[in-house]
Amino acid sequence: MVFKIADNIISPLGRTSEQNFRAVKSGKSALAFHSLPGLKESVFASLFSSSNRESLRIDGLSRFESLVYRSAFQALDDSAGVFDIAGKDVVFVLGTTKGNIELLDGNAGEEDLLPGKSAERICSRLGITTTPIVVCNACISGLSSIVLASRLLESELFKYAIVCGADVLGRFITSGFQALKTLSDEACRPFDIERCGMNLGEAAATIVLSSKPKAEKPWTIEAGAVRNDAHNPTAPSPKGDGAYLAISQVLEGYPVQRLALVNAHGTSSLFMDQMESVALERSGLLDVPVNSLKGYFGHTLGAAGILETIITMKALDEDLVLGTKGFEELGVSSPIKVSHEQISAEGKKAFVKTVSGFGGANAAILATCDSNNSSRTFISPLLRKTRRVRISPEGAWVDGTALSIPEGLGGKEILSLLYKEKVGNYPQFYKMDLLSRLGFIASELLLENDRCEGTDSRAVIFFNRSSSLKTDRKYLETIAEDYYFPSPSLFVYTLPNIITGEIAIRNKYNGETSFYILPERDEKTMERVLRAAFLDKKTKSAIAGWLDCCGENDFEADIYIVKKED
Repeated sequence: MVFKIADNIISPLGRTSEQNFRAVKSGKSALAFHSLPGLKESVFASLFSSSNRESLRIDGLSRFESLVYRSAFQALDDSAGVFDIAGKDVVFVLGTTKGNIELLDGNAGEEDLLPGKSAERICSRLGITTTPIVVCNACISGLSSIVLASRLLESELFKYAIVCGADVLGRFITSGFQALKTLSDEACRPFDIERCGMNLGEAAATIVLSSKPKAEKPWTIEAGAVRNDAHNPTAPSPKGDGAYLAISQVLEGYPVQRLALVNAHGTSSLFMDQMESVALERSGLLDVPVNSLKGYFGHTLGAAGILETIITMKALDEDLVLGTKGFEELGVSSPIKVSHEQISAEGKKAFVKTVSGFGGANAAILATCDSNNSSRTFISPLLRKTRRVRISPEGAWVDGTALSIPEGLGGKEILSLLYKEKVGNYPQFYKMDLLSRLGFIASELLLENDRCEGTDSRAVIFFNRSSSLKTDRKYLETIAEDYYFPSPSLFVYTLPNIITGEIAIRNKYNGETSFYILPERDEKTMERVLRAAFLDKKTKSAIAGWLDCCGENDFEADIYIVKKED
């Protein structure tokens, strides 16, 4: 377990965790109609006012970076004197779906658009000296960041972690969700029979974690897990496979009767809420209260997992299970315990937090304030790479042996050739963006003799520098002012973790899937993340490595199968 020593939330409801909690406790919601430049329709969402946006800005940083910096700075200020922020034992983990993506519509240079470089600029302002890690796992990015940070601390690779989740909204993100027909033009109603879609929100939330307790009864992150549905890139598994596996993992050995509640994802979408109810029933949690906070903040994307964890901790500090705003009558098949009203937590100080997202991604953590305060240390294993595939515009290599490529053939044409020669029976390939085609072909070559289908013991973990910038530029063309026709299929592939989901679907992997963005390729940081991932006792092997695509003639896959040393 690891221990919370400070936190902060900045949202349209307030600039501290306490202000945000008090607003929610009083029933206040930030959801309202807004007009965004470049959008054809108004959006019902939780957005900062123009005056708030300006007051949050910091010279030399983008709006997104300013929001992250202010949240992290406030959390660190609250923990001043506890540790040296410039120390080599401090790591900064940033969870975001799209980071600075709204700058893509202007004159920003490439360095401004890369999430790893953005995190690096924030670290420089804060005084953090170690390499930042950006978690880009769609909507579970915030909770995935807590899971990663906890593992890095438990394995003694670091002693302190500043974990921030954030996203800001503009026409890029909003138009994509509109194109997918997932948004509601009224306040969301999680788990309700009349729910008709989700509302978006923007916020930043920071939680500072330590490997050692700094208070008598601290909140702890007892366990965390990430699992994949292996079902569909955009639709949840009807059986809730990934969510069920993640919840079961974090609750293993923990008495369910000690839980005060499950703080669910609860986006108010028709199929996601239904899936969550099934997963909770399968997990034996029908007698545990369930709530959602989306009716107060909207879906804050990369911030959601951290923001909602902090609010739930504060509520339990006052012995409260917060009500689900917008809920009136249960509209899911499993009889979960959802209430519009606040109820007593009956003195219980433990909860499960869940989040699900595109790419089949699901995450869960178990947080408690009733443990014996003893920290745990795990030895992260040594790893060995058993097979390696490399693909570039110049060719393809398996374990150092070059594959036969016709003379004169290069660039993305190599991927099409390899697909036809080595696969040929997976039509979804032609719907993928170039980054996903690259990862798919590389994984097919990698798994030629080690497919290991239908398992939750194999993870898929990739790193890169450019996120999905090439596809982002393509999607932007579909929302041009003189040609506004947002492409839902392209928008989905602006999430780099979609390729981890594609590989999970192809091979029926229900294990962990994660995508990380670094400022530059950094083998030491990659190895640390991979070693930490193997602290999950279910994980026996992983498809991992570097997967980057900057253009049709500028890409690289360098991936391998990783297993523990015997």
